[in-house]
Formats: sequence, C-alpha cells, structure tokens
Amino acid sequence: MSAITIKSDESGEDFSLVLGGPLFQIFRRAYLSGSALELLRRRVLVITMISWLPLLLLAALQGYASGSTVRLPFLYDLDAHARFLIALPLLLVAELFVHRRMRNVVRQFLERGLIPDADRSRFDRAAESASRLRNSIVAEALLIAFVYGVGVLFLWRKNAELDLSSWYNPTSDGSLHPSLAGWWFALVSLPLFQFLLFRWYYRLFIWARFLWQVSRIKLAVIPTHPDRTGGVGFLSNVSFAFIPLLLAQGTLLAGMIANRIFYTGAHLTQFKLDIAGVVAVTLAVVLVPLLVFSPQLERAKRAGGREYGRLAQQYVREFDRKWLRGGAAPDELLIGSGDVQSLADMGNSYQVIREMTWLPFTTRTVLQLGVTVIAPVLPLTLTMVPLDQLMDRLLKIIF
Repeated sequence: MSAITIKSDESGEDFSLVLGGPLFQIFRRAYLSGSALELLRRRVLVITMISWLPLLLLAALQGYASGSTVRLPFLYDLDAHARFLIALPLLLVAELFVHRRMRNVVRQFLERGLIPDADRSRFDRAAESASRLRNSIVAEALLIAFVYGVGVLFLWRKNAELDLSSWYNPTSDGSLHPSLAGWWFALVSLPLFQFLLFRWYYRLFIWARFLWQVSRIKLAVIPTHPDRTGGVGFLSNVSFAFIPLLLAQGTLLAGMIANRIFYTGAHLTQFKLDIAGVVAVTLAVVLVPLLVFSPQLERAKRAGGREYGRLAQQYVREFDRKWLRGGAAPDELLIGSGDVQSLADMGNSYQVIREMTWLPFTTRTVLQLGVTVIAPVLPLTLTMVPLDQLMDRLLKIIF
C-alpha cells in the first residue's frame, strides 16, 4: 500500500506528472525547489556538485585525476562527465519541461469537449490515481532499493564498467578495489543518477496508465476535425515535452560509446545495434502509450465514412437534380449561388475523413524525436575519419 506525502486533490485541470513525491518534498524543504519547480538553476548546481565535484577532489587526492597512474584518469573519463555534467542536469530540466507542457495538454481533453459530462468523474479519478502513484513513498523506496541492489552492482558493472585501471578502480585484474572516488561514485553519485533516471521511467509508466484509463472513456472524437486525428492531435505535442529526457538518454549512450572508442580501441560501427536499440526503446516508451486511443480513432473514421458518405450522397443527388435536371427555379442563377461552395465544402469534409489516421502522432514527430536521441552520438562519427582528412575533404568540396 502506497503512502501519500501530500494530500491529493488533483483533477484533469491541474494534472502534473512531476509535481510531487518524496524527493520533491525534500527539494522544497531544502529550498531547492518551489511549489511549481522554481529554482531550477540552484537545483541543478547543487545536485551536480554533489555527484561530480567530490569525484574530482577525491580522484585528485589519490593522483587519479590526470597523469598516467591509471589508464583512465577522471579528467579523461568522457562517460563520467557526460553522465554527471550533461545527462543529470537534463533529467532535472526535463521535470520543468514536462510540468509546464503536459498539464496544458491534459487540460485540452476538457477544453475540447472530448470528455462527455457523464464521464468527467472518471477522468478526474484517473488523474487522482496518477497523482497517488506519483506521490508514493513506497514507489521511491523501491526505486532506491533497486538502484543499490541491481543498478550499481549488476547493471552498471555489466554494461558500462571498463576492464582497465581507472580512477574508480585502480586495479586491472578484474577484481574490485575501489578508490576513494570509487566509493563515492558507487555509494552516492551513480545511485543518485540512476534513481533520477529510473524515476523518470516510473513516471512514464504512470503516464501510460493514465492514458489507458482515459482511453476506456468513449471520447467525443470528431472525424472531420482538421488535425486528421479526430481532435486528439494535441497528444502528439506531449512527446516533445520529453526532449530533455531523450537528450539525456542519448548523452548517456554517447558517453559509454566514447569511452570504448578511445580506451578499448572499439569502432563506432560496432555499436549500430546498441544505438538502434536505444533509439527504438526510448521512442517506444514515449510514443506507444498514445496508441491506446487508436481503436477509438479507427472506429470514428469508419463511422464517419459511413455517415458522411450518406450525407454526401444525399447532397450531390439534390445538387444534380436542381442544377443539371432542371430542378432550379427559372429566376435562380448558378452564379452567386452558395450551392457550389457547399458542394466543395462537403467534398473537403469527406476528404478529411479519408485522410484521418488512427495514429495520434505523425511520422515527422517520430523522426524529430529519433534525431533528438541520436544527436549526442553524432559527434562520434568524427572518430571514423581523422579531423585533418575531414577538413581536407570539406575544403576540396568548397573550393
């Protein structure tokens, strides 16, 4: 049974996926956040200093910050800097992005009249249920247990740790003998980062669950809506609220690949499956939850095609009878008549229904989000061609 840190009176009109939870309350009491996620710069600075600065100081104290004492000194660890100086701040920035954009998106279910009055209570209950999950002490406690029990001991060591002497593990014989910086890394920095990252995926689960509950309501979708998705096209915009999160995930991938290229002799082409997998999974957790509305959109398109087809058939028959079969009054002129424009409007409405899609997002959205994830990896393509050769080729192209 989950506990609530604040009284939940949230409805669809003031829905927030991130404005709550034990860590949020700690941030508020520590003057690192306001009631609406203000003080972002202070929060980013403090969390970054806690996770990164002690690593630098402890590594320098033992002589592992630079030099040749170990093969991977701290200052040359691209993965660590990408993780704690770029990805971690992005996870915090993402909270403000999502809070500001998502609550407006959710409110549009009500503003656009998609939720019938009889089902308004069901919609509000879905928002309140999401709020309770978001505020759960048990959920965040389980995340902490998972981070220390699985994330640090298994996931990171299996997928990210390099088999060479480094600032966090000076030995290279496969055994674990952490340095002082290594202990801080394992007990504070890495768990903090992983907690923030996994908490985001927990929030995405809450969001997917909320959308599924809303999709159980019979929405008042209109097949002739100009957005070609029955009036729920605004859902495509919510995915852009997660851009900082996608950038953080891409940065994490880029840091891992960079270390392997520069310190183990790997090539970028060896990571094609890794890159494709991360892009596919990341896009899936953001976009797939929107597909819960596809059955309703598909049914609305079929019903709209039938209904507007009958209406169009009736109209064109009357138009044909009036203007081509002598049904018009002798003194009624075709020029200036609104019948032709109405016929065109009918055709446009029917065309909108034919173009209506059951996907609440576009191919362009998928491409833009995919580029966002892969963007941090793109600079590593320079490792495939030496910089001097690349510049020489560019100069030949230009001149």
